[in-house]
Amino acid sequence: MSTRMWPPRQYDDVTDEVFTWQDFARCGEVGPEVFFPEKGGSVRAAKQVYRSCEVRAECLAYALDNHEDFGVWGGTSERERRRLRLGLAARRWPIARIIRTPP
Repeated sequence: MSTRMWPPRQYDDVTDEVFTWQDFARCGEVGPEVFFPEKGGSVRAAKQVYRSCEVRAECLAYALDNHEDFGVWGGTSERERRRLRLGLAARRWPIARIIRTPP
């Protein structure tokens, strides 16, 4: 089993002026085990983090575009993303249309 490096490596040649959506992601405040539970494990804790994440849509778009098949991304489980990919392909909907924002 391969492991992902967490947190992502820092590169000296990147300036503080370069920001991406990942810089604002709440997942960096929580351990990776929350987003990559054991098979059959609960994703409830990860989804709770995403409820207040301001870059949830960007995260989901990244996961769909890059075929992230494992873990919780953008507040969606692996199964939910598979369904979304099928729905997006069939309907040609933009990702923003399928994301519900918390009240």
